[in-house]
Amino acid sequence: MKKRILMILSLLLLTACADKEQYEKAVLEQVKKEQEGEGAKSYKIDQERMTRCVVDSTSKNMPGAFPFDPDRLTAYRNYTKMLTLTQSKDPKKTMEELQKDFGSPKALSDAHNNFADSMMNCYSAMEIETESEAK
Repeated sequence: MKKRILMILSLLLLTACADKEQYEKAVLEQVKKEQEGEGAKSYKIDQERMTRCVVDSTSKNMPGAFPFDPDRLTAYRNYTKMLTLTQSKDPKKTMEELQKDFGSPKALSDAHNNFADSMMNCYSAMEIETESEAK
C-alpha cells in the first residue's frame, strides 16, 4: 500500500514539474522576444532571473493554494498555451480553447493581464537592482 501511494505521489510530482518547466520555457521565450525588441535593448537583465521572477509573480495570482495543487498545474498548462498562441497552427481555434480552458473570455483576459503586469513589475524591479548595483 505504501509503495502504491509513493508511486502515485512520484508520478504526480513528475507531471507537476513538467507543467511548470513548460511554463518556464514559454516565459523565457517571451523574455527573449521582449529583449530583442527595439525598446528593450537598453535593458541588461539576466533572462533566467527575469523568468524566475515572472513565474513566481504570476504564480501568486494563479488558481491553486500551493505549487502542486491540481488547479495550479492546470493554470501552468493554460498559461503556457496562452503564451504559445502565436505558434499554433490554428490560432482562432486555440483562442476559443483558451477561453474555454480559462472559463470565460474575461478570465483569459485576467490571466493575460496577470502575465503582463508580472513582466512589467519584474522589469522594474530588475532595472532598479541594476541601477543600485552600478552605484
